[in-house]
Amino acid sequence: MDNPHDHGSHKHNNMTATDGSKTVLDQKIYNDFIADLGTSQIVIIDVNGMVCDFCARGIEKTFYDDKLVKKVLVSLEKGKVLVAYDNAKKVDFGEIKNIFLSNGQSATGMILKKIT
Repeated sequence: MDNPHDHGSHKHNNMTATDGSKTVLDQKIYNDFIADLGTSQIVIIDVNGMVCDFCARGIEKTFYDDKLVKKVLVSLEKGKVLVAYDNAKKVDFGEIKNIFLSNGQSATGMILKKIT
């Protein structure tokens, strides 16, 4: 892959990515995300390199390939991705980093929260 951010005719030459490690997720966004979830594991991931809706949809699609993923939310503005996993999932940051690398971004940090 020559340029992971070259989506055919879709280029990112003049777009700026937000570094998720330098932003704070709004509590309302988090509360809205977990509102309809039962017992779950919530992962809040700091991401660098997301610049467009095409990036966001690719990330969502990749996470939803995992049958233990209940819900995904991508915030391009904050550089954050929230993923709700079933409690049976063994969350592994190395696996998560590889998901982002395969989509042309970098996962730079992660917080794991449990909803009981």
